[in-house]
Amino acid sequence: MMSLTPSPTAILNTLCKEFLHANVTAILYMMNYESYGRSTASAQYFLQLAGYLGIPVISWNADNSGLERRASQSALQLQLAPSIEHQSAAMLSILERYKWHQFSVVTSQIAGHDDFVQAVREQVAAMDHFKFTILNSIIVTRPSDLLELVNSEARVMLLYCTKSEAIEILHAAEELQITGENYVWVVTQSVIENTQTHPQFPVGMLGVHFDTSSGALVNEIATAIRVYAYGVEYYLNDVKNTGRRLDTHQLSCEDQGRGRWDSGEVFFKYLRNVSLESVESNKPNVEFTADGDLRSAELKIMNLRPSVNSKGLVWEEIGVWKSWQQQKLDIRDIAWPGNSHTPPQGVPEKFHLKITFLEEAPYINLSPADPISGKCLMDRGVLCRVAADHEMTDIDMGQAHKNGSFYQCCSGFCIDLLEKFAEELGFTYELVRVEDGKWGTLENGKWNGLIHELVNRKTDMVLTSLMINAEREAVVDFSEPFMETGIAIVVAKRTGIISPTAFLEPFDTASWMLVGIFAIQAATFMIFLFEWLSPSGYDMKTVLQNGQSTPYRFSLFRTYWLVWAVLFQAAVHVDSPRGFTSRFMTNVWAMFAVVFLAIYTANLAAFMITREEFHEFTGLDDSRLSHPFSHKPTIKFGTIPWSHTDSTISKYFKEMHYYMKQYNRSSVADGVTAVLSGQLDAFIYDGTVLDYLVQQDEDCRLLTVGQWYAMTGYGLAFSRNSKYVGMFNKRLLEFRANGDLERLRRFWMTGTCRPGKQEHKSSDPLALEQFLSAFLLLMAGILLAALLLLLEHLYFKYFRKRLAKKDRGGCCALISLSMGKSLTFRGAVYEATEILRRHRCSDPICDTHLWKVKHELDMSRLRNQQLEKAMHSHGIKPPQLKMASTGDIIGAAAAAAAAAGGGGCAKLLATPGGARGAHVGPRQPPPHVLGNLNLGGSAQDLYRWSYKTEIAEMETVL
Repeated sequence: MMSLTPSPTAILNTLCKEFLHANVTAILYMMNYESYGRSTASAQYFLQLAGYLGIPVISWNADNSGLERRASQSALQLQLAPSIEHQSAAMLSILERYKWHQFSVVTSQIAGHDDFVQAVREQVAAMDHFKFTILNSIIVTRPSDLLELVNSEARVMLLYCTKSEAIEILHAAEELQITGENYVWVVTQSVIENTQTHPQFPVGMLGVHFDTSSGALVNEIATAIRVYAYGVEYYLNDVKNTGRRLDTHQLSCEDQGRGRWDSGEVFFKYLRNVSLESVESNKPNVEFTADGDLRSAELKIMNLRPSVNSKGLVWEEIGVWKSWQQQKLDIRDIAWPGNSHTPPQGVPEKFHLKITFLEEAPYINLSPADPISGKCLMDRGVLCRVAADHEMTDIDMGQAHKNGSFYQCCSGFCIDLLEKFAEELGFTYELVRVEDGKWGTLENGKWNGLIHELVNRKTDMVLTSLMINAEREAVVDFSEPFMETGIAIVVAKRTGIISPTAFLEPFDTASWMLVGIFAIQAATFMIFLFEWLSPSGYDMKTVLQNGQSTPYRFSLFRTYWLVWAVLFQAAVHVDSPRGFTSRFMTNVWAMFAVVFLAIYTANLAAFMITREEFHEFTGLDDSRLSHPFSHKPTIKFGTIPWSHTDSTISKYFKEMHYYMKQYNRSSVADGVTAVLSGQLDAFIYDGTVLDYLVQQDEDCRLLTVGQWYAMTGYGLAFSRNSKYVGMFNKRLLEFRANGDLERLRRFWMTGTCRPGKQEHKSSDPLALEQFLSAFLLLMAGILLAALLLLLEHLYFKYFRKRLAKKDRGGCCALISLSMGKSLTFRGAVYEATEILRRHRCSDPICDTHLWKVKHELDMSRLRNQQLEKAMHSHGIKPPQLKMASTGDIIGAAAAAAAAAGGGGCAKLLATPGGARGAHVGPRQPPPHVLGNLNLGGSAQDLYRWSYKTEIAEMETVL
């Protein structure tokens, strides 16, 4: 132990010349206030110098709370006294005991004040079972620094400074009236020192303290020596240190030797690991943390209270704090500030506010109270007065609460927000409706409504959906906005309207013109042209010789009828083409028609459904609104007079404001009802209110349109220079940060009807590029049909004869019956070839008709045999008919062909009458046994019957 003088030279000489020459391996640094006074600067210099030399220090520094760790304390120091962390933890235990959740930290510029603030913050952050809030952290250099405490909600202060500094700080606090019965000051060991009080200290102060008397100092010297002895023993007994001595002879503060002891850090680790059994049985062992602080500490809880034997105040021990116990704090009765018998609340005392409102859903809703109890149910809000002040004189309040003309229940977004403010700030309030029922605008140079109440200081605060604007802000104070809003327009959808041209609207004009002018005309002319040119189709040279035969009815106008019938899928009789190419082209057109009709009918549904129409305004600057007299017919719209919307329109849209006076409504509900009933075309008001009403509309007929105008916000309004603005602003920002405002918005601003503007727009017509695929299909079909026409000509001219000789009747017959006839019936082909060769019939059309005649004759004979069998089965004797042979038929056909020329063969064989010469024998009356079939007819009759049957079969296959 040594006594340090204030001189740095003396400290340096003592340490470098006396200690080092004596081979010092550790320094025991012991001091207290009573014997040595305060020597913070000397202690800091000494410990820093010892750390530089690498010599471990075992200290019991009663003034350790006045040391700056980062700059003064040695990294090789063991502290036997309770650390600053112990003191801050004990102070927070007192706050937790009395449920003081919020506090402020007050320090001077004493060395180590940053360490104290940091220790408090770390322990607050580490606590998960109790939530603390540090309101302020103030460094006092002059009395005016305490004004921050006056303007805050702080009622509990943690003071860290010296005793002399505490006297000045508490004197200034007393002048600022923050030392009364509602304020608690909790101080550290450095303020209490030797427990000598000062008259400036207020009664009820609390503090943490440990014994710093000379007796306690002597006991700590013995503890320090034991720690050193055990450390040396541990060091020497470790086999790692064999041959290594604890020697500092070579250590020097000058350049003559080593500047730092290399073994100092190794030796310090052995000292830090020492564990001494406590002298007292109820205390834990003396152990140290990795930083060299005492692991377990005990602190006394002190209370400044009136002395029993004198009139002064004394520090009295009222409890103890033990860091090693689960219940660390043990405390008895306390003398509270102001000699109060109850502890302070730790929060600002409750204050009362008169709050004026004006109802507007969903911010404030009015509903009657319970008529029996006169109270509001849990889901009905809080009781609020709707009667004027002069109506409340000489009435029974109990009966007034049950009377709806005096009191009603207020609920809504603003009421829930007010409840949160009251809970956080601790105030009571009275809700009163504004007497004139106006929002607050300039009327004949004077303010009315809510603003009038504030300007004349008849109320403390206005809480409702009051919009912030420049005129109002010039006379009252607004808080931070709690909701963004603007001026919006609400309209109603008109249902039951179908456009008279809805059937034309699925396609635009260009698409309809392309279908009508190009697609239909192109398909018609292509089908007709392919039928004209096809060798198996229509022949302009064909002339029917028999007027009784059914002509081949095909023409351009009939082709138009076919195209239109296929396009609209009409169930009408049409004349189909015979040519393969023209039939293929007809199928391509049918595919085009399927695609066209599918797209048309799908998009037509959107236009034929009952349309919801509404006025699509772009905003307040829409010319139909801003210049209503310039448009005919005029639009009927209005707002609420003497509101923010009304004053804004009168300022920036004078013509509109003059026009809409005749359509204004007294309330938002009246305005919305007028829009729904058709009395108004539009209603203009606050955007958030209108959005809420749109979502609450059961029929979902309301819709807000256009952009919001004059964007602003809703705010709490106070009288000019109100002291409440700051505290409400702070809480409002906290509510916004933690999501409370958003949760309230979602709860109150949502409804069952959520119409989006995009859901009510009419469908857009299909553009040309959306319908282009159908036209590409039609063009591809035309090109493919032209290619088939070319292949058909090549087939009939070059390939038909060769294929007929080689084909065995395979799969071609399954593709087309008419084409298969020319390929699969080999005998008929050979015979027709011989006939052509004999009769010199070189026309391929004539060749085809010759084959048809032979085939028809064969079918007639087969049918005749079947009929004879049927007659025999019925006991009827068939008539004796002589059927002409094939040669006779062919000869007759050839003769006719020779007489008429090459085209005559086609004419003759193209009609059933060409086989008339084949009939021989007399005609007999037909027995009507088999229905309407005339069995007694000629061969010509049988031919006609079989021919019609074959044509029907061919039409079915094709």
